[in-house]
Amino acid sequence: MLRHSASSSSSPIYTALARLTKLNSKRSNRVLLASRKTSRAKTTAPLLILLILVLAVVTVVFLFPAIMSSSTSATSSSAAAPFENPRAVVKKLLSEAQSEGQGATVRRSIGRHELRNLDPFLMLDEFSVSKPAGFPDHPHRGFETVTYMLDGAFTHQDFSGHKGTIRTGDVQWMTAGRGIVHSEMPASDGVQKGLQLWINLAAKDKMIEPRYQELQSKDISCASQDGVDVRIIAGEAFGVRSPVYTRTPTMYMDFTMQPGSQLHQPIPAGWNAFVYIIEGEGVFGREKAAPTAAHHCLVLGADGDGLSVWNRSGAPLRFALAAGQPLKEPVVQHGPFVMNTRAEIQQAMEDYYHGRNGFEKATQWSSA
Repeated sequence: MLRHSASSSSSPIYTALARLTKLNSKRSNRVLLASRKTSRAKTTAPLLILLILVLAVVTVVFLFPAIMSSSTSATSSSAAAPFENPRAVVKKLLSEAQSEGQGATVRRSIGRHELRNLDPFLMLDEFSVSKPAGFPDHPHRGFETVTYMLDGAFTHQDFSGHKGTIRTGDVQWMTAGRGIVHSEMPASDGVQKGLQLWINLAAKDKMIEPRYQELQSKDISCASQDGVDVRIIAGEAFGVRSPVYTRTPTMYMDFTMQPGSQLHQPIPAGWNAFVYIIEGEGVFGREKAAPTAAHHCLVLGADGDGLSVWNRSGAPLRFALAAGQPLKEPVVQHGPFVMNTRAEIQQAMEDYYHGRNGFEKATQWSSA
């Protein structure tokens, strides 16, 4: 049903309709003088067809955009709609500073005695490192390290000849597999800041060949919606997916929320999830919860549709969201080695010291 208005009644479509009506009246008078019965059949059909065409034009011009607009609005509202059952925050940890590497200090949350691991996540460090401190030559086996630079640059090199520098916004996703010996050192003056997340590998993948996935900042998938910006390191948000392959199914995202905005991000059922607040403060999980500030790690409950967040402060809120499918396997860790049994840990240590089973180059190599 069309609603007529002063502006629409003078449009070209309504002018055409008026002319058509007048023409129809004149033709009808002539037809009656000649032969009513014969001409009626000849004139009515073309006029009806023309009238149908004009009405079709009216529908396309006026009704179709309104229908599409309504559909788009419904989709947008649905994407931003609050969850009936958001995941609650079940544990809150303030990351604590501790020494790591050579003169470096990190804020550790996952990996401390209060939260030894969160299957499949083994460790989360927020690092702030300046020269000459850093992380010189050290081995890994049995898991993946994901380094995400928040500010500055780090240079990586390993015993296989792989070398490169990751800068602000870049990501290095390293699968250590059966063995890597590498170094991670500041590449410029000043403070270099970032996050390093350790992700466990399933028993079947622990002894695979090492590999890297490295993305420059410009190549990371991004999306925006209603005052919320997201950089998608792994997984999918707002209909945009990261190209990163996750051997252990994982989502990992960097969200920035403007004051007054809210977020409702789905998380796959059965996955463990946590939030790490980088800057600002926000309300997480439940709308009436107290705000939580930077450097806190929030573990989310297993039940619920996803993460709900509200930024009621006067400044932007930035946080990382990570979720992963639990491996549900035994975890035995000794420093940089993570396996399923103590015997496998002993084997990893012997392989490293004797330079075998993936560590063949370890005894002859040292970083520049």
